[in-house]
Amino acid sequence: MTSPDILRLATAGSVDDGKSTLIGRLLYDSKSIFEDQLEAIERASADRGEQQTNLALLTDGLRAEREQGITIDVAYRYFATPRRAFIIADTPGHIQYTRNMVTGASTAALAVILVDARKGVVEQSRRHAFLATLLRVPHLVVAVNKMDLVGYDRAAYERVRDEFTAFAAKLDITAPTFIPISALHGDNVVERTPTMPWYEGPSLLHHLEHVPLTSDHNLTDPRLPVQHVIRPDRSHDYLGYAGQVAGGTLRPGDEVIHLPSGRTTTITHIDGPDGPVREAFPPMSVVLRLAADLDVSRGDMIAHPADRPGTTRDLTATICWMTADRPLSPGTKLLIKHTTRTATAVVEHLRHRVDVTTLHRDEHPETLHLNEIGGVTLRTSRPLFVDPYTRNRMTGGFILVDETTNATVAAGMITDPTP
Repeated sequence: MTSPDILRLATAGSVDDGKSTLIGRLLYDSKSIFEDQLEAIERASADRGEQQTNLALLTDGLRAEREQGITIDVAYRYFATPRRAFIIADTPGHIQYTRNMVTGASTAALAVILVDARKGVVEQSRRHAFLATLLRVPHLVVAVNKMDLVGYDRAAYERVRDEFTAFAAKLDITAPTFIPISALHGDNVVERTPTMPWYEGPSLLHHLEHVPLTSDHNLTDPRLPVQHVIRPDRSHDYLGYAGQVAGGTLRPGDEVIHLPSGRTTTITHIDGPDGPVREAFPPMSVVLRLAADLDVSRGDMIAHPADRPGTTRDLTATICWMTADRPLSPGTKLLIKHTTRTATAVVEHLRHRVDVTTLHRDEHPETLHLNEIGGVTLRTSRPLFVDPYTRNRMTGGFILVDETTNATVAAGMITDPTP
């Protein structure tokens, strides 16, 4: 992909709202499908007795998904236009797969929520809007789908728009963009359609190509979690600290602080995959070379002396519990993986549980079960270098891992470094 930038987006919606069909239409109309792929789904559609090619089969790749007619797992697809490259996460609509949507949307810069023009805003629509808000997805598009089945009626579209806008007013969410589409026929997906002359906005693809991404990263607070120390051997005069920039802008000559030691030094060189770079910013992966020979290891943080992250062992966070093997209860001991640092964490307190449909908070629950979302207080075995998730998604997010199975059991967002 030679496009200048990459947009990661997630699609969500109720069952049979057309998420997979929409992605298939995007790939098909943007000519991003190989001939053998098209032949395969044409054969599969014929085997199912369907009269036309079912573009949803491009993403519903699991046999169980095809048999049930639903999306189960997160399906990732990639395509590019001359303006931008795209990574699409097709996430499930069922409530029992909430964890899958959290996974798909956690790294997305934009979420597309599909709403059936006939049904309007339903329970899953509200749940997905809440999850997109919780995960701080910067951009939200509401695609009012199946407009062909309501005769491309403007009143049906405006009814969905007004209903969703009223619910979104309860959330901490940026103003969504509304686009009426027919994924089945391609109306307003890649090209504007004459079937809805009353709609004056862009097609979905045009919006995806032009939505601004520069403001989606924290460019204020310099952060580099150290992933690897590069020192070929003692005979080479090279010592670098590799990692992905999590915030701010770093340049040679900048003064920085190393955490946890608290020692300060300056950046002498910044190396990228193709050689030296003049500045580094999210989400670039770089190697920093420093003036002082510090004792730096994986999991440490390089920041600005006057703008350092919080250093704490006590976290207040919102988590999504992702395992059916056992519920989460106070006293549970897990591994926490935050940026490049791993520690042991104990759940000290369950603060609340959120009903993602009604937004009601159940105060002081005894447990959290599979796909439930709630607030917790954690105590870690060693300090973490954190920011609130609302300020920095990279330094404010973490996962919890079962020590015995090494399975990821929760995804978390730091609301406050201290309880």
